Parts: sequence; structure tokens; C-alpha cells
Amino acid sequence: MSIEKAKNHLSRFGAAQRVLEFDTSSATVELAAQAVGCEPARIAKTLSFRTNGGVILIVTAGDAKVDNPKYKARFGCKAKMLAFDEVEPEIGHAVGGVCPFGINSGVTVFLDESLHRFETVFPACGSANSAIELTIPELEQFSGYKAWVDVCKGWREA
Repeated sequence: MSIEKAKNHLSRFGAAQRVLEFDTSSATVELAAQAVGCEPARIAKTLSFRTNGGVILIVTAGDAKVDNPKYKARFGCKAKMLAFDEVEPEIGHAVGGVCPFGINSGVTVFLDESLHRFETVFPACGSANSAIELTIPELEQFSGYKAWVDVCKGWREA
């Protein structure tokens, strides 16, 4: 089960016991924000893409949207999200529970600058009814991210 993979991964950092499991779905940004009791922007959504170099995850703030020109400038290809039925076999977690913890080998994780606004954020933990509250340094450490990227729009104040 995906949540067990995520918990197993988080246990290496002594954080598995911090995983929150809900009686209701947290599969979307809005549902997750309701479940944890925070603003939607603080939900750290994890998006999966296919690039020329393989499969990647980009963890973004809940209110951020991928900016295609920025994405292409950073990754050298058009933003192409994985199809619904590709996500679980490629990433190791199903849609609604995708997170950067306990993922398949060969998947590269990037963190988007939109997350830097917050002290803590809430990524999913492998299921459509889970999350964990992490500081940004914890997210960096636990995700094994490769780099910070700036590939989103819609979150900066005008």
C-alpha cells in the first residue's frame, strides 16, 4: 500500500508517526485544506511529468499553476503530465496520494519556489486521505529533492 511506502520512507527520519490520516478524502488541494484546517496555498501538491530525461515530480504550493514557458525554459520540453493510469506504475503512488516519499527509483524530485512563502506545508503521504505537516527544511531533507525551481505562476502577489 502506498501510505505504508511513504511511512516507511519517513521512518528513516523519525517522522512516520507524524503522518495524519483522515476519515475523509484529502485527494484535492481543497479537500486536503479542509482536512488539515489550513489555507489551500499551504497544501504541497505533487505533480508528475514526463521529460526527455525521465519522470519527475514537482512539489508546488496549492495555489500555484505550472507556467508552460517557465517549465520549458527549465526542463527543455513542453510540460506533459503523466496520464492518470501512468501515475501509480511510474511514481509508486496513485493520483490523490502522490508525494515525494517512498517513490520509485529513478524519479527525480524538484521543489517549486512557491513553497518558500510558508513556515510549514502539508504534502500527501501516499494515500487519498493522508498528509504530514513539514517545515521547508524537513521537506527538502525528506524528499531528497534535486533542486529548487521556479516554474509556476498565479501565486505571487501582483
